[in-house]
Amino acid sequence: MALCLGIVAVVGFLDYLTGYEIFVFIFYLFAVFLAVWFVGSYFGVLISALSVMAWISSDIAAGQHFSSNLIPVWNGIIMFVFNLVVVALLARIRTLYKELEERGRRRIAALTDEIQERTRFQKELLETTLRVERRIGHDLHDGLGQHLTGTALAGQVLGQKLANRSLPEAAEADRLVELIQEAIELTRTVARNLCPIEIRAGRLADNFQELAARTSDRFKVSCQFECHPAMPLPDVNDVNIATHLYRIAQEAITNAVRHGKARHINIRFDSTANEIVLTIIDDGIGLPENARNGDGLGLRTMAYRASMIGATFNIERLSSLGGTRVTCTLAFNGVPGEKNHVTKNQSAAR
Repeated sequence: MALCLGIVAVVGFLDYLTGYEIFVFIFYLFAVFLAVWFVGSYFGVLISALSVMAWISSDIAAGQHFSSNLIPVWNGIIMFVFNLVVVALLARIRTLYKELEERGRRRIAALTDEIQERTRFQKELLETTLRVERRIGHDLHDGLGQHLTGTALAGQVLGQKLANRSLPEAAEADRLVELIQEAIELTRTVARNLCPIEIRAGRLADNFQELAARTSDRFKVSCQFECHPAMPLPDVNDVNIATHLYRIAQEAITNAVRHGKARHINIRFDSTANEIVLTIIDDGIGLPENARNGDGLGLRTMAYRASMIGATFNIERLSSLGGTRVTCTLAFNGVPGEKNHVTKNQSAAR
């Protein structure tokens, strides 16, 4: 309001200095615009009236003479009506702008709520999936595995009885026991993949060391785990974060062996005061074309798991050495798992 009054005074003074022959009334509209837009229509009408009065007064003070006293009154009425039209147009534009701004604010709020609800639903869905996998893994390990073990023992007893009677079916019974033992090992492998029972918060280094050992034994490749000795790996107090990191490494290893035909795989953990970095490097030929374009299911799954724990995910081709490098960086404040920085910088370079 003070600025508008000051503009009217300054323009009126300039109008007086330039004389009545130079028309400067248009400059009063700056004050009218500011008054309507930032204060309101009523104040805009007041500034319009003051502008007309300042315009006529400055021209009279500058020496302008009229043949009749009605002429300045008529000119003032005309300019005041013109200002009222400007005020009405500006008020309407301001109303439309405020409505549009409010509508945009409501839409942004609704979109934010929808994104948060979708993120919450996706998180619950993923956590439910993890719980189901753990339950199935426990059932396979404790249920079917124990049942097959009992069957194998019964087969061994039967084979021993047949051997004591010198019957030829003893060899077939021994072969049956071998098949059951293979089924037991297969069941345990599936159970471990569905539910790595060893995964616990605060034991990441041990978990990945065991993963590397099992990978070497299962796929007959060289898989090594490294943890920077100068940067001891901090404890992760959230078992879900530990599980997601484990699953990302598991998927990266599977892609390296099945799609990249890798023979050497390196799992590495580095940590600082503010982040831990999981890196998986292989010497394979790379991923299929659909994975390079970001269409691979495993690639999307790894990226999504990283986003769920507030980590960044990146996969790239090692042009100089060949092979693929998968990187997952988890930033945190204080203790990992309590409050993570959510950074969605997902790159599908492959």
